[in-house]
Amino acid sequence: MRSAISIRGISARGRHGANPGEQAQAQEFAVDVEVWVDVGKDSLTGTLDYRTIVDTARNTVGETSFTLLESLAEAVAAALIGLDLVLRATVVVHKPRAAKSLGVADISAEVTLNGP
Repeated sequence: MRSAISIRGISARGRHGANPGEQAQAQEFAVDVEVWVDVGKDSLTGTLDYRTIVDTARNTVGETSFTLLESLAEAVAAALIGLDLVLRATVVVHKPRAAKSLGVADISAEVTLNGP
């Protein structure tokens, strides 16, 4: 059975951005993910554990550095696609500090990648 797992608002700190200092100082990001998985059975061993999804998103934000928010979203999606059972991943990365500095509600980039 194919199923979608959605997790919204994964908080993560990372060094991403085009403005001076954004890659020198870690800042807050929020990540929303939707992964389509091929569920094998009604047990954790037959699907993808939520904790693995959250850890993968946080680690990718924290361990990489990009100028573009779009590149960060793609990196998180690629990391998720690399996990067992994942068929497709959609990732939205929000940059709260940038939104606040511009006086807008949200700034985000979204990427969808399909697995093999």
